[in-house]
Amino acid sequence: MTQQSPDPLLNPHRAPTLAGVERAAAKVAALLPQTPLLPLEVDGKTIWCKAECLQPVGAFKIRGAWHRLTDLTPEQAAAGVVGVSSGNHAQGVAWAAKRLAIKATIVMPSNAPAMKLAATRQLGAEVVLYDRVTESRDAVAAKLLEQRGGTLVHAYGDPWIIEGQGSAGTEAKAQMAARGIAGPDKVVACCGGGGLSAGLALALPDAEIVAVEPEGWDDVTRSLAAGEILSVEDMAYPTECDALQTPETWPINFAVLQARGVRGVVVTRSEVRHAMRTVFEKLHLVVEPGGAAALAAVLAGKVPLTDATLVTLSGGNVDPLKFAEIITESAGGNLSAPERLDGEGEA
Repeated sequence: MTQQSPDPLLNPHRAPTLAGVERAAAKVAALLPQTPLLPLEVDGKTIWCKAECLQPVGAFKIRGAWHRLTDLTPEQAAAGVVGVSSGNHAQGVAWAAKRLAIKATIVMPSNAPAMKLAATRQLGAEVVLYDRVTESRDAVAAKLLEQRGGTLVHAYGDPWIIEGQGSAGTEAKAQMAARGIAGPDKVVACCGGGGLSAGLALALPDAEIVAVEPEGWDDVTRSLAAGEILSVEDMAYPTECDALQTPETWPINFAVLQARGVRGVVVTRSEVRHAMRTVFEKLHLVVEPGGAAALAAVLAGKVPLTDATLVTLSGGNVDPLKFAEIITESAGGNLSAPERLDGEGEA
């Protein structure tokens, strides 16, 4: 079981804070180079794209994982960690655990992209598979913790994870300031369970935050509109945005999002694919479907732009054949309702 500590900073039930985001940002800055902040012209305005797809594990998840694992007590580190993830958080935790010599076990869906499963194992983590439709990953993780001990490193329902993800906002703000831009005043973020959106809401208290989800997996959007946490209605709903397939947000995330008046936006499969092609053509980057969701909302005109809009390109872990199919797709071709997808399950 997770060990309690008298230090309030080590309390797993504490609320995430701006001070925590700043502490995480300092830890990340000491470890990793900044990811690029790239300008992109959209409808006559310049938006700023934070290229988190260029992190060592191909996604922003390395931030929260590093912040969490470096705050473990020696006793907790010796007992190991258990994570839950569709693939990007898994790699972030596995990368941090390998660097810190901590045993990591990750609960992952059996239909997660093969490349994400392989990458997690290659980093030295043990992978425990579950069925996304019929099983609860949180229940599987809880059973493992009961049997083995260790510390849960949740993909989004964790104060350290939220703070760590928010460090991307702290970094982007400094990069914009270096360009003479007083902002960002609006942030459009890819959203699965809400860890990144909540972290950015803390990091950038003066900015409007928009959380973007794929159709069928819009539980955060619906929850914010309803004022209460709602679950995904159809866990078998097909989507290419495997990184954003989370069953429901957690109270710790929802409290931050609600307090900041965050609103949700939903994007379609065709809008996401268009965004992936745009990133490849204009910024020469590879972005996975889930990592392109925020830009998809911008390009579709679903988010009004300002002169200081920040957009997350949150991940780039996509199967090469799938990516080739998407970027070579002709305009207007194969953009109908999503079909059932095999092997293409933040989460």
